[in-house]
Amino acid sequence: MSYETLSLNVEGGIAHVQLTRGSQFNTMNKAFWPEMVAVFAEIDHDPTARVVVLSAQGKHFTSGLDLNDFGAGLMGSDGEPARKAEALRRTVLHMQDSMSVLDRCRLPVLAAIQGACIGGGIDLISACDMRYCAEDAFFSIQETNIGMTADVGTLQRLPHILPHGIVRELTFTGRRMMAAEAREWGLVNQVFADQEALVDGVMDIAAEIASKSPIATVGNKEMLNYARDHTIQDGLNYIATWNAAMLSRADLGEAFMAKQEKRDPKYGDLDPTKRLA
Repeated sequence: MSYETLSLNVEGGIAHVQLTRGSQFNTMNKAFWPEMVAVFAEIDHDPTARVVVLSAQGKHFTSGLDLNDFGAGLMGSDGEPARKAEALRRTVLHMQDSMSVLDRCRLPVLAAIQGACIGGGIDLISACDMRYCAEDAFFSIQETNIGMTADVGTLQRLPHILPHGIVRELTFTGRRMMAAEAREWGLVNQVFADQEALVDGVMDIAAEIASKSPIATVGNKEMLNYARDHTIQDGLNYIATWNAAMLSRADLGEAFMAKQEKRDPKYGDLDPTKRLA
């Protein structure tokens, strides 16, 4: 499938999604939002994919919402107020879903960030499992600076990543957090010298993840997300049920055999998802 704002390449178990509007600073135009849903649906149906890397072409990861594309709609239009408000609410819910697909993706999603990551970019990366950046990266909850409250996931997910006081400071001030500070507070796992080193480094990490049992990887993400959203006891009960059903004897056997034979294990791909439509 071809995309206007994205590209997808799956190789060696790594599904590499790139934002391709580098000359426009990868601003999120109207085509971007449904394409994010579509590309992650494509990944979900690919049994060879084991991990996702999200990167961007050009100098900046993303400058957020394309105001040239959305400006008039954000300012409102004539019409009955309640009906306009209800329609806007549905639009925001659809936009939220374009970020939630990363969170719901059964595979780990690794973000590689260079330059600006502002506004909708924070919504995007906060839905990823891990974040890495180049030394020139900076982050800003830009919505504050244009007179609105971030509404596509930043304020719901960022408090699970950063200390609440830091989240509130970034939210209320709209200031820039530079790469070194992002690493200090744990927004990113690692800072690389430049974009080339960043992508190479993240691809290496993704390759290591792709070498593991995909059943174990899917289970790990399912459990971590469930633990984030539930009590400890709920999580303990869920993992007991999950492993009772989905512990792979084949992958356990391969792991033990590979260790005995002093070689790297070779795990089978996931089964393809059966499309209902």
